[in-house]
Amino acid sequence: MLFSPPLKLPSSPSKMGFFLLLCMTILNSTSHAKETGMKVLPPPSSTQTIVLGMGCFWGAEKRLSQLKGVVDVENGYANGSQPNATYQDILNLEKRLRTGQSQERNHAEVIKVTYQPDTISLKEILIAFWENHNPTQGNRQGNDIGSNYRSAIYYQTEAEKHIAEQTKSEYQTSLTQAGFSSITTEIEPLTLYVTAETYHQDYLKKNPDGYCGLGGTGVAYPDSSTKNKTKPTENNLNFKRQLIVFEAEDCEFCKKFKQEILEHWQSEVAIVTTLSPKPPKNWTLDAPLFATPTTVLFEHGNEVSRYTGYNGDKTRFWKWLGLRLLTPEQRKIAFEEGTEQPFTGSHLDETRPGYFVDPITGAKLFRSDTKFKSGTGWPSFFNPVEGAITLHKDNTLGMTRTEVRSASSGIHLGHVFNDGPPPTFKRYCINGNVLKFIADENIEP
Repeated sequence: MLFSPPLKLPSSPSKMGFFLLLCMTILNSTSHAKETGMKVLPPPSSTQTIVLGMGCFWGAEKRLSQLKGVVDVENGYANGSQPNATYQDILNLEKRLRTGQSQERNHAEVIKVTYQPDTISLKEILIAFWENHNPTQGNRQGNDIGSNYRSAIYYQTEAEKHIAEQTKSEYQTSLTQAGFSSITTEIEPLTLYVTAETYHQDYLKKNPDGYCGLGGTGVAYPDSSTKNKTKPTENNLNFKRQLIVFEAEDCEFCKKFKQEILEHWQSEVAIVTTLSPKPPKNWTLDAPLFATPTTVLFEHGNEVSRYTGYNGDKTRFWKWLGLRLLTPEQRKIAFEEGTEQPFTGSHLDETRPGYFVDPITGAKLFRSDTKFKSGTGWPSFFNPVEGAITLHKDNTLGMTRTEVRSASSGIHLGHVFNDGPPPTFKRYCINGNVLKFIADENIEP
């Protein structure tokens, strides 16, 4: 049995005083840190590290740093042949490798995870590792292609190697049952590690417009406590035309998309959300998903278009959808500020009670009881629905006019003039082809 040697106290009074002062300083500093909310780091001996490659390290850093018991996640480069390599060095070498100009081994983008084994085990960390990326893609992760994006576990002890191999085997069983191919993850000793540049650290915190990474394959580790990832089925989908929003847990951009788009959804196109990165059974994606939220438009079970990410640009999102929904004539008006020929547009003689709505968003624009016959050849209204439109100065064609746009989608509708009937004396001259009419009996309560 080993014993620590007894603490030898200073022999002189002056040294004893200094020793006691030093001890009090350390105790007071710790107490002050706790009182002020500062994080007191655990002693180095109470933590361990593991180096993992999951593709682009920004999303990997964010995901694994959220695990309880993980005290630090650092971005870096590992197991390449270049000591002190920079990000640009790695990109340059990858280009040379692709063109056959080099045989060197490139670094993998990795994260160094520092954790407290008393709080979280290495196996639990590796379960999160397997579930939060696709380990079957070889030298790529999503749309990021290259050996620097390879999946990897770089261990420092034989015990770590054993756990890595064990969890790989167990996860492969689940992947095989779900129809995925073999795991390509590189499991090797850590031979070289380089800390990445400062601007790469906490990148998604410092750059809120960055994308959140998807939750991997959507396949749970056996007996994992990972939340169930719901997947839409054919029973609640519109086979003819359906929008599916592929989301991820704890994704701030998904929350923003929900608040600004989904919570106000009135479009005639059906839309659902899912945490699974895979499409419904017998439906097909053109390419793997690599960021959330990704909104995919399916027609007859096949992807026809997608919108990746969301940073608050509502007009850009609605234009993407409008380019798929509108006819060429409608697109020319909506997005190129065109004008239909008089007496040729839709809804000129529509008088039934109801609303004229945005053809993309479904938002109400004008009530039919504000419509009047102006004799101009375009549907005319003396008042819009409150908050439904925006006005913009238009100096085109050598004239000064006021353009009318839809507030919900930003599309061009027409112009407003000061020669209308009372009580507003306004004439909102609108292109009928970019209006959709919904009669009152067809409006859901």
